[in-house]
Amino acid sequence: MTFIKTTEQDSNYNQLEKMSLADLLTNINNEDKTVPFAVEKSLPQIEKLTQQIVDKLKIGGRLFYIGAGTSGRLGVLDASECPPTFGVPSELVVGLIAGGDTAIRNAVEFAEDSTNQGWLDLQEKNICNKDVVIGIAASGTTPYVITALEECNKNKIITGCITCNKNSPLADVSQFPIEVIVGPEFVTGSSRMKAGTAQKLVLNMISTSTMIQLGKIKGNKMVDMQLSNKKLVNRGENMLVSELNIDQNMASKLLAKYGSVRNAVKNYKK
Repeated sequence: MTFIKTTEQDSNYNQLEKMSLADLLTNINNEDKTVPFAVEKSLPQIEKLTQQIVDKLKIGGRLFYIGAGTSGRLGVLDASECPPTFGVPSELVVGLIAGGDTAIRNAVEFAEDSTNQGWLDLQEKNICNKDVVIGIAASGTTPYVITALEECNKNKIITGCITCNKNSPLADVSQFPIEVIVGPEFVTGSSRMKAGTAQKLVLNMISTSTMIQLGKIKGNKMVDMQLSNKKLVNRGENMLVSELNIDQNMASKLLAKYGSVRNAVKNYKK
């Protein structure tokens, strides 16, 4: 099949500089509205990859995101939010970005063009066949990501991807590809917009549903969340008040003693 980068095609809008601010915001919002429907079409692909992740994490594996630029930053973001939200070790979900941590805040020129650094970065984390690696690239052509997944395949490591172009080189090397086709961007080629939004939605779905499957949520509450600020401590206390039918003072003492909502509920004795 012919590979066409829809993410690089001309915007459906022109002469953006002549639009009023109201028109700019309205048109961007209209484009953004199409993203969840594009994600919906990819739900079967998302489910297949997520099931692989759940199965591997249950036997001691880890989840890796690897990407460059916006895609890499989104992976790092999702990974970094798993420990505070679900109380899991920081090594369970790992985000790698071309150019290293510097690239999270600043562009690192040509880092995404490396054809060996992606695999080297994974090796530094002692990647093994119990792990799952998801390559994230809106274009589906990033060498840093593609070559890393190729090496993973050679080493019998499960690979997936999140891309926004159909039949891309990245999807070709992924065992479980996710293709969310969002079409041309409002600003031609600016894949930080709809493509980035689509990737964020998919990452939310993957990590959240995986953690629920692993038992990190009770009812609909984050019972294993890290109590790292007053807001979260207060949230935890309110969970205990509701769950155990106790007053705020008792909830505060239980939380201080046991360190998490789950442990407090488990050890509470009337």
